[in-house]
Order: sequence, then C-alpha cells, then structure tokens
Amino acid sequence: MLARHNKRIKLHGFNNLTKSLSFNIYDICYASGERHRDEYIAYIDEAYNAARLTQILTDVAQLIGANILDISRQDYDPQGASVTMLISEEPVATERIGYTEGPGPLPETVLAHLDKSHITVHTYPESHPEGGIATFRADIDVSTCGRISPLRALNYLIHSFESDIVIMDYRVRGFTRDIRGKKHFIDHKINSIQDFLSRDTKDKYQMVDVNVYQEYLFHTKMVLKDFDLDNYMFGLGKEDYSAREAGRIAKLLKREMMEIFYGKNMSRAP
Repeated sequence: MLARHNKRIKLHGFNNLTKSLSFNIYDICYASGERHRDEYIAYIDEAYNAARLTQILTDVAQLIGANILDISRQDYDPQGASVTMLISEEPVATERIGYTEGPGPLPETVLAHLDKSHITVHTYPESHPEGGIATFRADIDVSTCGRISPLRALNYLIHSFESDIVIMDYRVRGFTRDIRGKKHFIDHKINSIQDFLSRDTKDKYQMVDVNVYQEYLFHTKMVLKDFDLDNYMFGLGKEDYSAREAGRIAKLLKREMMEIFYGKNMSRAP
C-alpha cells in the first residue's frame, strides 16, 4: 500500500511529477439498415463535433485552473473529430489545493499548478455493416505537471458523455525532490480511481480495478449495470420488432458490451 501523505512535503524547487489520465468511453446502439446507420453517424457528428469537444476541454481547463495556450481542432470526413489543447499554470493559492481522495467537482473553480501540460480528445464512430451494431468511442487524455492531479476532472468528464463502458488509466511518472534530497515518486494518496468518482456514478456502473501500486499504475473499468433495450435502439424502438427479434438484438448489444469490457471476442449466442 502507498504511504499516506498527510503532511505537506517541502520541495526543492518545482514539483515535476507528471500525472496522466487516459479516459476511454464507449456508447453502443443498434441501427438497422443503411439509413439508420447514416442517421446515427450524423447524430454523432452533431453531438460530438470539434466545436462541442473544444467546449468540454475548455470546461476541464477551467475546472483545474489552467491557462489555455493553444487549441488545435479538426472534424474529419466521413466522421470523427480531434481536439488538442496546450495548457499552462496560472497563479495559485497553494494552501487551497488538497490531497484528499474524493470525486472532483462539476464545473466550478479549482485552483491548480500546471506547466507543459495538455488535454486531447479523439472520437471514433463506427458501425458494423451487417450486424447493425454501432459503437462510438472517445479517447480523452489529460496530462499535468505539478501538484494537481487530472483525476480532479474525472467526475466532470464522466457526466459530459452518455457512456455504456468507461475504461480509465492513471499513471504518475518521474519524481520530485524534497529539501533534503529525498525523491518522491508520488505526492498524493490513491488506492483506486474509484475513490474519485461520485456516488451516482458508483451506483450506476459495475466496476473492476487492476492496480499496480509499486509502479503507480491504476486501471479501472466500468460497465452499466442496467440494460433497457429502448435506450440502444436508433431510429426504431423495441415495439417495432417481434419479441424474438428484440431478444436477438438485445443479445447482440450485450455481447458487444462484454467484448469491449473484457477486451476479447466471445462466442456468439445460439
């Protein structure tokens, strides 16, 4: 287990630890026929275009108290978008930055200390040409240097997307020295990424951890607990299908979710 950091560490110069959060979300639906698949892609391009993603990343930067230095964004044809944002530190009141494990806030001011940091997002809408399954994936990376952890933005990011599956990786790299010359390879207490999630998120998702404490690597996967077929139908509802066909579609969707969650292909249901 990691040692508790209950007292402030008096550092020799700047805290140069690098803390990186990789946040991958998957939104799955069933779109029968070419017309519904085209409508699904059009919806994704409207809801998750570069302009909206830029606004989400801008909110994240404001949330952790960063200055935005530069923004590069691009929409792609036939689908997808990317945004890269360079951020830097701004003056902080360091006594207001805490180390307590807990969910980060939704958009409100949190002061931070950042330098040589960035936030990126890339989207990957795709659909199965025969099976009717359409999966939207967004990859978000928040990397910061200094005292603040990008985990502070996690709660906001999860609430910004409607996600069936969320896969998160958090890593602390490098080291910083205290005034006695001792190296510190992490400067805040963490047992699990789950400790930074709000109660409503924990109630909504089933979660699994794979953590390597001695390497400061933390991995959490989440999948929705409840399944309502109507929430996954694009263009039509389950009442538009026979009970048998609706059951078949439900099996397809559940298998897609489990294959992504476990990271492997599964045998087809009979």
